[in-house]
Amino acid sequence: MRRRLYDNDHEQFRAAFRTFLERNAVPHADEWEERGTVDRGYWHEAGKAGFIGFEAPVEHGGLAIRDFRYNAVITEEIVRSGVNGDAFTMANDILAPYLIEVTDEAQAQRWLPGFVSGELIAALALSEPGGGSDLAALASTGTWHGDRIVINGSKTFITSGATADLALVLVRTGEADGRGMTLVAVEADTPGFTRGAPMHKIGRRAQDTAELFFTDCEVPASNVLGEPGEGFRLVMRNLARERLSIAVNGVCVARRALDLTLDHTRERKTFGKRLVDHQSVRHAVAEMHTAIEVTQSHIDRCIVALDAGELTAVDAAAAKFHATELEFATADRCLQLFGGYGYIEEYPIARLWRDARVTRIYGGANEIMREIVGRDIAGRP
Repeated sequence: MRRRLYDNDHEQFRAAFRTFLERNAVPHADEWEERGTVDRGYWHEAGKAGFIGFEAPVEHGGLAIRDFRYNAVITEEIVRSGVNGDAFTMANDILAPYLIEVTDEAQAQRWLPGFVSGELIAALALSEPGGGSDLAALASTGTWHGDRIVINGSKTFITSGATADLALVLVRTGEADGRGMTLVAVEADTPGFTRGAPMHKIGRRAQDTAELFFTDCEVPASNVLGEPGEGFRLVMRNLARERLSIAVNGVCVARRALDLTLDHTRERKTFGKRLVDHQSVRHAVAEMHTAIEVTQSHIDRCIVALDAGELTAVDAAAAKFHATELEFATADRCLQLFGGYGYIEEYPIARLWRDARVTRIYGGANEIMREIVGRDIAGRP
């Protein structure tokens, strides 16, 4: 069934981004997997081509394009290319709203041009060693000393944490009867800010992930995003978009896994005929195809709802857990159809399978997503 989400402008953008990936990313994918991070030069080229922070105002280097369909095109093409990682989704889908919508003019002038050009890598530091997805258990503190805030604590599982020039850090500052949190931008050279070595992960190896540490780290009040005490609200406001981004990636990965499997089963022969000519394989393919098509239709509706300002936190939580469960189930079933070859690193299905596992955890573990949806349904009249 033909999708009706995109128009000609989106398809032209897709063609340009696909060419960019084929020239600048695909030849280096294996090298980046080994190294655990992508080249800075690659990110600079992406910025120059207009693929980072395109929602930013023109005066700060952006294109003033506010249309999440372009974000979805980028995700689809990254998955299709086989160059996996979270750099583009982290920048465009998650960080851009903070840097564009929450910063004041002075902050925007300081950080947005570098962000859009690819010269400044940013990270969002929320998760902590003792809290994980539970932001209400936040332990990192920010103590006010005149016109400065002193940060103490640590963050973990931070995407781009090892290479970030700017970290947006959520800390507990005690406003609102001790429950207040504040979002603070911490620059890489700030005394008291250190980071651990990149973590060695099961998958998504080309994306650096690290721990961040803050020891009496003094940051000027001018680096506070929004108002003191409203950091939790700002984070909650952006979570629906973040979770939809993960859902978009999930259904893309499921589709890519099935495409790879169809190619393999049409070529591989067992017992004198192609794998795909065995009834059990055809039925498996039929089930996966149908599940992907149904999920894609729903995710497309969610994208339209986001652009219309109608996507709720519950909608996004449901999309996130459903799409990522489909993603891993499909990747796992497809790997099975590759037989022993599926367990070999040289085969793309192996990378898809191991990279898919974490998506049921990050952005809010799927158990929490189910709780969000379940509470909402249970509370309805």
